[in-house]
Amino acid sequence: MDKGTITLIGGGPGDPELITVAGYKALLAADTVLADRLGPTALLEELSDEVKIIDVGKAPGCHVATQDEINRLLVEEAKLGKHVVRLKGGDPFVLGRGGEEVAYAAAHGITARVIPGITSAVSVPAAAGIPVTHRGLATGFTVVTGHQDLAQLPLRADHTLVILMGVAHLAATVGSLTGRGMPGNTPIAIIERGYSQTQRTTIGTLEEIVVRARKAAVTNPAVIVIGDVVRLAPDAAVQLAEYQPLTHTDTAVPALFVD
Repeated sequence: MDKGTITLIGGGPGDPELITVAGYKALLAADTVLADRLGPTALLEELSDEVKIIDVGKAPGCHVATQDEINRLLVEEAKLGKHVVRLKGGDPFVLGRGGEEVAYAAAHGITARVIPGITSAVSVPAAAGIPVTHRGLATGFTVVTGHQDLAQLPLRADHTLVILMGVAHLAATVGSLTGRGMPGNTPIAIIERGYSQTQRTTIGTLEEIVVRARKAAVTNPAVIVIGDVVRLAPDAAVQLAEYQPLTHTDTAVPALFVD
């Protein structure tokens, strides 16, 4: 039996039209697809009924498949001679654990092909009208997850922070940043469900975003952007103008989010 193949495809932020041409062609050639919930899953409807589709989407607190199980499935299907596609949201190598999948495949004698995708770290802010860099405002940006220690992040007005998977840790993130000296009036945006029909942007300042996000019932999937570039969003001026100083009651209420 001929050895199969493994292709990791970055599907972009979820809009089916934002997958690359190379990624789309590789998807159409698949025998087996392991699909994430945040990838362009609408494209799966275009595949032949003979294509085996395995849902391995991982949601907060509800993992359909662990990473170890995903690695094993990729190799098992490939060893059956199948053209196996791992359809991921964003880019496989930007906080997508694609490197782990490539390494596991290599350890089992299979070279995995990687097709890059548009990462949500830059595309979702763009969908909300926020450039992560902008002449005169920000000359660079850092991308992290909300689970990471933020102690070493650069805290400058000209450096944008982009946080993925950070809704549940918002209060801790804000506390860490302000504790290190980031001004409380630093603008912050939370963009939920980028490129979907229900996309929503909540904008505030570090000192009041936790309360504002809680009142708006902000949930994942979401991308958090912190820095002066947030002021470039079309509705930033309006939302920031709505800021009211927090009362003792507001600050005493714990923030509860679904991540």
